[in-house]
Amino acid sequence: MANYQHILIAADFSEHNHAVMQRAKELAASHQAKLSICHIVEDFPIADFAYEPMISIDIDMRDALVDSGKKQLSELAKTLAISEQNQLLELGSPSYDIVRLADENKVDLIIVGSHGRHGIKMLLGSTANSVLHHAKCDVLAVKLPEE
Repeated sequence: MANYQHILIAADFSEHNHAVMQRAKELAASHQAKLSICHIVEDFPIADFAYEPMISIDIDMRDALVDSGKKQLSELAKTLAISEQNQLLELGSPSYDIVRLADENKVDLIIVGSHGRHGIKMLLGSTANSVLHHAKCDVLAVKLPEE
């Protein structure tokens, strides 16, 4: 097994996020690795009333989502003693931006939660699946129970 130096937790604030956090804490301790945590606020495009080209979420709504995300991320980070400079919150696409943040921060392990998917849900893909296939570093998908 690799000796990890920098582990990135991809937090989604789900009710099962504790399992991901606990696994990251154990691995960081056993490897004496630095821990970072990220959350990507998804910038959902929406169509306007006349079905014109796609427009982004309303700026006030976006700001509220980012502010809420920062608070939740800070609370999670406190439980693992992750410093503020290692708390990364972005507005964008989780599938793309988790991998980008890992590259930019020289992360050698990304830890994400993975819900069991079956049938058509499996064909639609997931953030964990996308990160697994695009990351340049190791990825640990912590198996989470179905919601």
